Amino acid sequence: MRRRPGSDGTSRQILAVALPAFAALVAEPVMLLADTAMIGHLGTAELAGLAVASVVLATVVGLCVFLAYGTTSAVARSHGAGREADAGAQALGGIWLAATLGVVLAAVTALLADPLTTSLSSSADVAHHARVYLAVSAAGIPAMLLVLAATGALRGVLDLRTPLVVTVSACVANVALNLLLIYGLGWGVAGAALGTVLVQWSAALALTGVVARRVLRDGVSLRPRLGAVLAAARAGVPLLVRTGTLRVAVLLATAVAATFGDASLAAHQVTATVVTLCAFALDALAIAGQTLTGRALGAGDAALTRELTARMVRWGWGVGAVIGVAVAVLSPWIPAVFTSDPDVADALVPALLAAALVQPLSGAVFVLDGVLIGAGDGRYLAVAGVVVLVAYAPLLLAVDLSGAGLTWLWLAYAGFIGARWGTLEHRRRGERWVVLGAG
Repeated sequence: MRRRPGSDGTSRQILAVALPAFAALVAEPVMLLADTAMIGHLGTAELAGLAVASVVLATVVGLCVFLAYGTTSAVARSHGAGREADAGAQALGGIWLAATLGVVLAAVTALLADPLTTSLSSSADVAHHARVYLAVSAAGIPAMLLVLAATGALRGVLDLRTPLVVTVSACVANVALNLLLIYGLGWGVAGAALGTVLVQWSAALALTGVVARRVLRDGVSLRPRLGAVLAAARAGVPLLVRTGTLRVAVLLATAVAATFGDASLAAHQVTATVVTLCAFALDALAIAGQTLTGRALGAGDAALTRELTARMVRWGWGVGAVIGVAVAVLSPWIPAVFTSDPDVADALVPALLAAALVQPLSGAVFVLDGVLIGAGDGRYLAVAGVVVLVAYAPLLLAVDLSGAGLTWLWLAYAGFIGARWGTLEHRRRGERWVVLGAG
């Protein structure tokens, strides 16, 4: 007999996925936090340059997050239906697609490093540091995409331990290596980028090796199959559009922040880094939503899907509230970790408080987004993303034209999150996303 909604069994299922996913997810933004702190003490121009390069890299890689999300959903559905060979073929399709996209995007990013960084920078000095960081970091793009695809495949079969061990190890190695390269060898911004690239490739090789061994055990050949690769690409198109709208929103916000000067752009980078850390923590619940929704729908259990969704949404609100309070309480001390510039610190504290206000709602948004991804509802998410971007753009324009400053830019972000919640909650209340079977 299936447990009633709200039972301890439901909570254990969520925790079994969310806790290791949280630890693995937080490792990556911790690496960015470490880079931000180390580079921030090199100077304001260096920190602002990191802001520009990071948003370009995050956009390139973020657009490909469907490699993780789509693979998790597809593998989880097949695994839930007991079709292990299909799950292995889908995992490999995602990995080969990641390798192909990674090589192409790395080349394009390296070639366009100069115009991309110049267009987003607040000064020539900032553009120089951004260009150096981005040019070196481009070599790590294939590794980052392989990590996404391999992690998604492992989550789909509920192997959360392997991504956890690999990413935490990578985080520790990255901090140590970057300390050596930035300060020990005096390579500055270039050293920070190089250290991260080396660690990213180590993680990629480790994770793809685990996936390869698993699919071989299931009798699946490692050679690329065009059909599986194209299937992964087709499934990823709606999620690519969905993610594209999110990245455009981030790029527009960074462009607006740049108009306020170097100090505001640097403060924006720190605020965005803190919010990214919060987002990755909340994304642990979203991953639970992807994995458990995919498995429940694959097993044909609509009631369990609804039960899990309701519980995870409540958890999203609660965890988001805790995170928001933590950011608000720590906001007076956060600037000292990242900068010695008083102008950056003055701009940073109110921006952090504005970002803290929206964290409870962000928790619900991340969960619902994960649930719908797990349900394979990519087309709706793509349309909803466009609607939200159209709603957010006028808010950014108003902040830009009025010169209201960084705090108002982050208050506009609350409007962005509110619009996302409205579209996702509307979908959750309907039935069209509850499609049973392996798909």
